[in-house]
Amino acid sequence: MMKQYQDAKRVCPDALLLFRMGDFYELFYDDAKTAAAMLGLALTSREKGAGAIPMAGFPHHQLESYLGKLISGGVKAAVCEQVEDPKKAKGLVRREVTRIVTPGTVTDEALLDPKESNFLAAVVGGNASKGEPAGMAWVELSTGRFVAAGFPAKGMIDQLGRIAPAECLIAEDAEPLPAVLDERMMVTRRPAWAFSRQTAQETLAKHFGTATLEGFGWQSELPTDAQAIRAAGAVLDYLTETQKTSLDHVDALIPYRTSGTLEIDQSSRRSLEIARTIRDGRREGSLLAVLDRTVTAMGSRMLGDWVANPLTDIAAIRARHDTVEELVGEPSLTADLHEALRGVYDVERLLARVATGRASPRDLSFLGRTLRCLPNLKAKLTARKSRLLNELEAGIDLCVELRGKLDAALVDDCPLASREGGFIRSGFNERLDELRNMSRGAKQWLARYQAEQVRRTGIPNLKVGFNKVFGYYIEVTNAHREKIPDDFIRKQTLKNAERYITPELKEYEEKVLTADEKANELEYELYVELREEAAASRRRMQSTAAVLAQIDVLAALAELARRRNYGRAEMVDQPVLRIVDGRHPVLDIVEPEGTFVPNDTIAGGESGTILLITGPNMSGKSTYIRQVALITLMAQIGSFVPAKPATIGVADRIVARVAPATSWPVAKALSWSR
Repeated sequence: MMKQYQDAKRVCPDALLLFRMGDFYELFYDDAKTAAAMLGLALTSREKGAGAIPMAGFPHHQLESYLGKLISGGVKAAVCEQVEDPKKAKGLVRREVTRIVTPGTVTDEALLDPKESNFLAAVVGGNASKGEPAGMAWVELSTGRFVAAGFPAKGMIDQLGRIAPAECLIAEDAEPLPAVLDERMMVTRRPAWAFSRQTAQETLAKHFGTATLEGFGWQSELPTDAQAIRAAGAVLDYLTETQKTSLDHVDALIPYRTSGTLEIDQSSRRSLEIARTIRDGRREGSLLAVLDRTVTAMGSRMLGDWVANPLTDIAAIRARHDTVEELVGEPSLTADLHEALRGVYDVERLLARVATGRASPRDLSFLGRTLRCLPNLKAKLTARKSRLLNELEAGIDLCVELRGKLDAALVDDCPLASREGGFIRSGFNERLDELRNMSRGAKQWLARYQAEQVRRTGIPNLKVGFNKVFGYYIEVTNAHREKIPDDFIRKQTLKNAERYITPELKEYEEKVLTADEKANELEYELYVELREEAAASRRRMQSTAAVLAQIDVLAALAELARRRNYGRAEMVDQPVLRIVDGRHPVLDIVEPEGTFVPNDTIAGGESGTILLITGPNMSGKSTYIRQVALITLMAQIGSFVPAKPATIGVADRIVARVAPATSWPVAKALSWSR
């Protein structure tokens, strides 16, 4: 047993090894000491005396709970499972490391925040003094979205701040990442060869089954793209090593181009508290939390992506504004859309589990329920005024064939386990119905058999029972021992009774148990077929999932605008800023009604493009600066803004520096250039 443990530990020396032993996961040696301290487990020992081995463990059904605590503590965990049926194994049950779980590779629903993306990133540094670009790639393993980009080396930290990955891979010989990055991010050192250009290209080509990456929009001869590809190769190499399962859902490497998005450096993001507060790093109290009126997990994550990447394309911004305006003007439509979306499950993450073979029958039923919501949702969007709403309506693929198959096959309340049956509807498969009827008829047959044996033997309290160890049996109390017929074969002795079997009962037991086993096997086969059909429709459903998320975000922005009396900003391609009765979007909501006093901001044209704001400490200068920056950001994600008339020149950069308090009035500035 311990040799098996040592072999498994060599596979993942830098991770805590959770070693499956029967109904428990056990940890040994230093792993046990670490886990006992982190998880509050009792530290015991295997063997005694000088050779005692520290040991700690927990029941197998508590795995996800304890994994969550380990991952949140910034620790890697390797799960070593029994990969053989103990009943069929000859000798020691074979065990293997089936997955290595790290903060950036979490896919289990119980360990993920449904409202937030969980990114694994990798960075390749460039020499800023020589003008060399840096490369970065990031993947959301729970959905399969894989993106990469090249940036000026000096901007890499800002891009990491924008992505906010849970884990970041860097080469073992690379310089440490600056402390300015979020301390919640785990940094993992990887061999330098994993970041080499040749290794990356070979890794990516093998995974995608392509000779080059040109089909995804990459030009490897460009220095920025070459660096991005190196980072992407490192990500994929790490996933292959840790996941030990299919990565088919990671089916494209998407180029990210900064030309269409508003740039915000890391310090400004923190200062503006766009996605998290400075004080405790929580989502609550940030701009994102205030804006989030979505009703689906996919919508919430997409809103987070919009807030992290405001648009600079004025036509795209206006298209979103047109949609929000139409929805604000039709509150019943907004309410209907959100009501329909409440029946939508997290399709993006469900499809990833389908692609990797980890989807449960319940996951498939959730896909079926989501598909049932689509016709009504599509009908609500028919013949709308805004171009974007019409495009979204056209993008909803009803997947009629898959929906029909799932509805016909699956019961309303599916279990999680796929091997124990009970999730295929009666009438879906004739052979399955026959096997079930054979099994369900057991109660009636046994009742008749018991009555027959009571009449035959004259033993009034004779009973026929069943348990998983001994199967079917006839139980007779010792008081009637003399009436036992010759064909009763003793099977078990109890304190006051004996248990017997007869050839007829044994034959029926084999027939019934075989029927149960065959029924479960057939259900599993049908489940695999359904899962494969869902996988075949994955790309169609992924496109629909993106559409549903957009509808959710736009409806949420419209609901927020209507409830908070926000106005539509006029977006112009000039350096101008005219905000009347502007309000800080966060303070206006979190503070008591009427506390925040609206104010104006006029810049550009005759008013000049630079405003110098002075005043005593604690007079509201920082609040004013943040307010203007956040209103600009809101307008450029497509949201209405907390102001009356507003004209906003599309910015390509926001810089907000909040200086420390001094005895001299502090000048602060928000600048944008276009």
